[in-house]
Amino acid sequence: ILQDLETLSNALQNDDGGLALFQLQRVNGLMRIVSAQLMSLALLPPQRFAHFRANLGSSSGSQSVQFRALEAASGLREQWFLDLIRRDGPIPDAIETWLERLPLQDQFLRFLQKEGVSLEQLYTGPGPSLAFFVAEALLEYEMEFAQWRFLHAQLVERMLGPGTAGTGGSQGAAFLHRTTGIRYFPKLAEVRAKFFAKA
Repeated sequence: ILQDLETLSNALQNDDGGLALFQLQRVNGLMRIVSAQLMSLALLPPQRFAHFRANLGSSSGSQSVQFRALEAASGLREQWFLDLIRRDGPIPDAIETWLERLPLQDQFLRFLQKEGVSLEQLYTGPGPSLAFFVAEALLEYEMEFAQWRFLHAQLVERMLGPGTAGTGGSQGAAFLHRTTGIRYFPKLAEVRAKFFAKA
């Protein structure tokens, strides 16, 4: 997925809307596969999961450089996230590389500017354009990521119970549930509110 997001990022920077859309469709398909794979863990009886979990020790998904790079690639720049990735020392290069780039939302807005189109015009213009479909695919990606986060939180709660701490010392399912509201493309969502504010 990281490689596909890199290709997407490059496509937006090179004003290649067709390639950007293709990569987003691929990423969205991969996100659906990743979410579906959680079911393999959900089918474990709790006692088997407990045995599996014991092998993790104090390891945690939040320590995954690749996952944090995925969040950075998607555009996460909030202070809590930056504090979290600095907690264990210097930010790994794989994450720093993405933090040095413009977030995907800003890359898309720059792409629109070069196309001579505003966000509002995407939804009020004569009809869906390539840029419109890219915007919708970005929102779909955000939704697929949130869906994975929700399913992950539900899985943890199902296996461990709602109050059990995470292996890395987090608040477990409670922490994971809070992450389901993360938005990578808030401006794409906000533009919709403008239509209903007028009504």
